[in-house]
Amino acid sequence: MNILDIISKKRDKMELSKEEIDYFVNGYTNNEITDYQAAALIMAIYLNGMTSKEITYLSLAMAYSGEVLDLTKLGENVVDKHSTGGIGDKITLILMPIIAALGIPVAKMSGKGLGFTGGTVDKLESIPGYNTQISVDEFIENVDKIGISLIGQTLNLAPADKKIYALRDSISCVENIPLIASSIMSKKIASGANKLVLEVTVGNGAFMKNIEDAKKLSETMINIGTLAGKETVCVLTNMDEPLGYSIGNSLEVIEAAEALQGDMEDDVKQVVLELGSYMIKLAGHGDNIEENKSKILDCIDSGKAYIKFLELIENQGGDVSYINDVSKFENAKYVVPVLSEKSGYIKSIDAEKLGKISCNLGAGRVKKEDVIDNQVGLIINKKIGDKIEENDAIGIIHANDEIKLKNAIDEFKQAFNICEEYVEKPNVILGIMA
Repeated sequence: MNILDIISKKRDKMELSKEEIDYFVNGYTNNEITDYQAAALIMAIYLNGMTSKEITYLSLAMAYSGEVLDLTKLGENVVDKHSTGGIGDKITLILMPIIAALGIPVAKMSGKGLGFTGGTVDKLESIPGYNTQISVDEFIENVDKIGISLIGQTLNLAPADKKIYALRDSISCVENIPLIASSIMSKKIASGANKLVLEVTVGNGAFMKNIEDAKKLSETMINIGTLAGKETVCVLTNMDEPLGYSIGNSLEVIEAAEALQGDMEDDVKQVVLELGSYMIKLAGHGDNIEENKSKILDCIDSGKAYIKFLELIENQGGDVSYINDVSKFENAKYVVPVLSEKSGYIKSIDAEKLGKISCNLGAGRVKKEDVIDNQVGLIINKKIGDKIEENDAIGIIHANDEIKLKNAIDEFKQAFNICEEYVEKPNVILGIMA
């Protein structure tokens, strides 16, 4: 077996065997296959596609290219949740304490943000003292002890995926459903859960810009899950506007703390209820989705979810006084409202532009080595369908650099399209696929 035969086979639109895919993944991970040979194969996959079997073999090969977490100690069913990414996505911070408070073990590894989508780890690390870099043994012990642990990806999870993703980025082969699906599912398989609830975001602030592509991606990931023995549900959500009202690390932690005390934005609530109800179902704690939603609301109303959030933070070294009194989070140097120049209704929002503004202020990374500024970001006062008057604040910019602030004000205004006609609010949940 050699890489040239594998490249020519895929070039000629033939199906690769499990052994051929394993050979490629192992060889490339171990530097036995060159970048230019790997690039040729990835381009052939990009152009000619892959069958369901091929995609599953690629996902499994990448998953087992490094360490694989064993979570069987935590019970028969361990459910993980993953989002394909978006703007203002603080769902993990809100949903996971709820799930843990309902008696379902939560062992979640999350990533850092790169580009305009934020990372859960960055948000957690904006809480003074919170330690995301603990050992795997301590991670599992924490879940045993209090039912929840949220950490960064400390294990060498799916190293083949990291290497192949970097190559895809360098040869313009990122936006490809078989490659996106196998990348996501390889990390989920390596993370150890046997049940998966995946949020597939759709819109201008998401990877999938239209519903058709989102459905194709969902079908592909569900097929991988089935063939890998992991029950998978996909929830399609709207990312044509930011989720909730905040974009930025400590700002999103503040919103999460308020949400867990019952003050939750409607779009956030809809996503939390939908994802959470399917997590409860897959964990074997209730088949009725509407009843599961009631359990979540009761968990918030009783204060149990908020208490679990505090327990999580304290158990991993975080200072809970910042959650109990969010005014302790230090403000950015400049906190400036952006005023509307006309009256009307918000017709559309460029969510990706807002994500990039926040990133440029310092809330995200352009390069992996960039240092995050936890204080900066955006507050969104108006969403699609909202009425606005001239000189009303569309939102608020939190900045620590005067030049970046000036640039952000102009770009912020450009992200909002205001019209005179009434605009209906968009649906948040766009579909369920299982």
